[in-house]
Amino acid sequence: MRRVALAAAFVVASCHTSPPAPQREPIQVAAAASLGFDSAGLAAVASYVASQVDSAYPGAVVAVGRHGRLALLAAAGHYGVDDPRPVDPATIYDLASLTKVIGLTTACLLLVDEGKLDLEAPVRAYLPEFQGPGKDRVTIRHLLTHSSGLPAWRPLFKDAATRVAALALVDTTPLSLTPGDSFIYSDLGAITLAQVVERIAGEPLDTFLARRVFEPLDMTSTRYLPPQGWRLRIAPTERDTVFRRRMMHGEVHDENAGRLGGVSGHAGLFSNAPDLALFATWLLAARSGLARPGLTPHSETVVRFTTRQNLPPGSSRALGWDTPSQPSSAGTRLSEHAFGHTGFTGTSIWIDPEQDLFVILLTNRVHPTRANTRIMRVRPRVADLVVEALVDRGP
Repeated sequence: MRRVALAAAFVVASCHTSPPAPQREPIQVAAAASLGFDSAGLAAVASYVASQVDSAYPGAVVAVGRHGRLALLAAAGHYGVDDPRPVDPATIYDLASLTKVIGLTTACLLLVDEGKLDLEAPVRAYLPEFQGPGKDRVTIRHLLTHSSGLPAWRPLFKDAATRVAALALVDTTPLSLTPGDSFIYSDLGAITLAQVVERIAGEPLDTFLARRVFEPLDMTSTRYLPPQGWRLRIAPTERDTVFRRRMMHGEVHDENAGRLGGVSGHAGLFSNAPDLALFATWLLAARSGLARPGLTPHSETVVRFTTRQNLPPGSSRALGWDTPSQPSSAGTRLSEHAFGHTGFTGTSIWIDPEQDLFVILLTNRVHPTRANTRIMRVRPRVADLVVEALVDRGP
């Protein structure tokens, strides 16, 4: 199967003692101008990311791609406060809520495209355990747009002793608001939707995604529950002081995802920038009807999922994905057709089909503590610098 072509105009890497990433075809170097970028502008992106080391995060990797190729892949900083090894482009990060779009939303997109999942169907049609007053009115579309009326969160890691018990609590959690009336960014909704995917697919979410998405796209450094052999390549996150009471390193940062065994719709995926570049390149191609055979949802389905739904009215949400608003991690220069998402650990991805462009930023900003929120100013600045580096604003 032909791999998605990638090329890099900038690669900042350092030698270190951790095991190398599983290697796909070598990333080739391409001139910035061939992708419509000013080389000095791309260098400014890498320089800015490096300038925020030990301020907004210990280390970071930024990837920028266009026209099916990678224009910038730059790493800066180190793994952690007690680990001075320099990060490199292959460093793996806990994606946190990027799991919702890279994993869960993609699973839903494929099932909708195949006619196995109906956006207008009540959740209860797939998950009879989804019980409580008014919950018969909650649809799959409500879950994907965070308009279901479910609360944002509850401490499953405290309230339940097992995965089964935690899921039962999610399924019976009362609604806070009427479905469709209000936006509440809900991890509980994502956990519910993951159960729906598993019921339809007839297999666990991690197995489905590995088989249908990550393996076909050659995303060899993307998975739930990374093995021990990956640990030296994974950036640590936070010292958990409320649940597991240790530094999270190679284990999912999110406490509720931890209670669910590390596999959930709302969190749990680990990945690196080269793999996410493959994903973004594929999604842009699929949206344009150009994706390769074997993993090709209809472009109409991809457009549907990545277009603002206006549910509830005024919401910036697409199906699973977010779209630019003000203020936004997308900055101020991406087009109105862009879509993206962020992750609590310091990760983000923005994809702009109008410019055939993607921007990926992976950091461990919660290390050693989530109190550091400087990433909030870094994300939009990176996005703006990338667009400023474009000299060819056309597709």
